[in-house]
Amino acid sequence: MIQVDELKFDERGLIPAVVVDARTRKVLMVAYMNRESLRISMEKELTCFYSRSRNELWVKGETSGNYQHIVSITADCDRDTLLVVVEPDGPACHLGTETCFEYPVYESENRHDFTYEGLMELILGRKTNKKEGSYTTYLFEKGLDKILKKVGEESTEVIIAAKAEDKKETVYEIADLAYHVMVLMAEAGITLEDVRAELASRHVIDHKVKQEKMTS
Repeated sequence: MIQVDELKFDERGLIPAVVVDARTRKVLMVAYMNRESLRISMEKELTCFYSRSRNELWVKGETSGNYQHIVSITADCDRDTLLVVVEPDGPACHLGTETCFEYPVYESENRHDFTYEGLMELILGRKTNKKEGSYTTYLFEKGLDKILKKVGEESTEVIIAAKAEDKKETVYEIADLAYHVMVLMAEAGITLEDVRAELASRHVIDHKVKQEKMTS
């Protein structure tokens, strides 16, 4: 851990803070902190910024209720910018959107962004709005038994590929399994956040066990 005194604030005593969602890794907003707002942020574990237009401190969410609970704060290599990872209670933007970055300027035709959240949104869309010829829609129409059968089949394919020590094929089969498991999640009403929260709770337990072993 570095000390606050090691950070490089500008001539106005400010340092930019890039706020990222801990769950989706989306950039939510960019704001500024001074030493006092950074101290408050770390003490309360809530983002507190310095408003350059109003010349005052403000805690994100104190009027809207959309607080940002801090997971971590990390400085960049030059120590003049902060990356603030948060769990948000609601939209980050004052316009009511999830993130302030909602206006595309350029998008490559050759490279495409991928997120599990985007894939889950597509899967849920195929469940609520059936699309003819869609394999995902076909699975939902066939129902739970068909989905479970596919999950079982893909699990077996993963085992076969892994046993053969074929990395490329194993990756391919794991991707197939992940997709079918997400279809099952959508069918069962399970969200990515449900699974993420469960894994996070296990990570905490595992960390505690490791700490106990180190001190015993």
